[in-house]
Amino acid sequence: MIEVKIEDKQNYLSKNYPFAEPPELKDKKECIHCGEIITVGDFKVFKDELGNEYICCPNAPKCDGTVIDWMLVGYKHD
Repeated sequence: MIEVKIEDKQNYLSKNYPFAEPPELKDKKECIHCGEIITVGDFKVFKDELGNEYICCPNAPKCDGTVIDWMLVGYKHD
């Protein structure tokens, strides 16, 4: 996968966020893949060989979490 540089991150997130309400860039989330608390605006975008783009954890590629793996800080799951 190739990292895509995004100039206007809020606009990109607003257009590509897969859920109802996109978060603000300053919001904090917890990535359940790496366990880190992240700032949404630090997200990275990667494009696969088919041209699909993925909103990824700021710790990518070390962390393979995507936007679907970002939870409210302190979220407890079993």
